Amino acid sequence: MSRVFGDLRQLGYVVRDIEAAMTYWIEVNGVGPFFYIEHIPLASFMYRGRPSMPEMSIALAFSGSAQVELIQQRNDAPSMYKDYLDAGQEGLQHVAYWPGDYEAAMAAAAAQGLEIGQQGDIAGRGGFVYYETRGHHGTCIEFAEYNAYRRYQFSNSR
Repeated sequence: MSRVFGDLRQLGYVVRDIEAAMTYWIEVNGVGPFFYIEHIPLASFMYRGRPSMPEMSIALAFSGSAQVELIQQRNDAPSMYKDYLDAGQEGLQHVAYWPGDYEAAMAAAAAQGLEIGQQGDIAGRGGFVYYETRGHHGTCIEFAEYNAYRRYQFSNSR
């Protein structure tokens, strides 16, 4: 458990081919089945303080108490996902925490010196924020609101 942000809830992988990634996770790692959402209904999205609107598909599955998220961006809108792929990377892009007090967690992140890289809201599912990895290169941190939707997801998906 993170002393600052709570329990680690999710491992987020940015991939170029989500169907191939799901097949890999199911056949090689034995993780699945995946809940696949072809078009994420973003209500809002900001990348480095500017509006953007990436089109994304995601797939979600559990491995024990950790959720595995696969993300494929399907357009060229600015995002940290696109940055990751443009840098020649594919794979684990973020770890996520779902704090009970989302605003307090964001204040704690700011106090730690973390800077927001992107944030948004998924219609009907709540907000999320990703922090830049300027202090080190590699996996970034995401917070997602631990609301009724995610509580249901965690209690019924394992």
